[in-house]
Amino acid sequence: MSLNQNSFISLVKYPILTEKTIQLLQSNQYSFAVDKKANKVSIKAAIEELFDVKVVSVNTSMRPLKRRRVGKFIGSKPRHKRAIVTLAPENSITFFEEN
Repeated sequence: MSLNQNSFISLVKYPILTEKTIQLLQSNQYSFAVDKKANKVSIKAAIEELFDVKVVSVNTSMRPLKRRRVGKFIGSKPRHKRAIVTLAPENSITFFEEN
């Protein structure tokens, strides 16, 4: 599968930083919101190309649909696909700059 740099950027949307995902950083696992149509192979290729790291495994999950009500209108929050990427022990991704 040949993808260019722009398609990699559109495939991986943003990192997910919650209490649980920050604890996963200790075991060298990083969490990203990705495109709903992305598969594990393309996610692995995108992370390796964008961050110049070696990916060992990729786990994906679709977040559950959340219903919201505003007055008499009932709708739903947008869904996203979450990818938890495990890196090789010698690799890491820096989200925060240390001074």
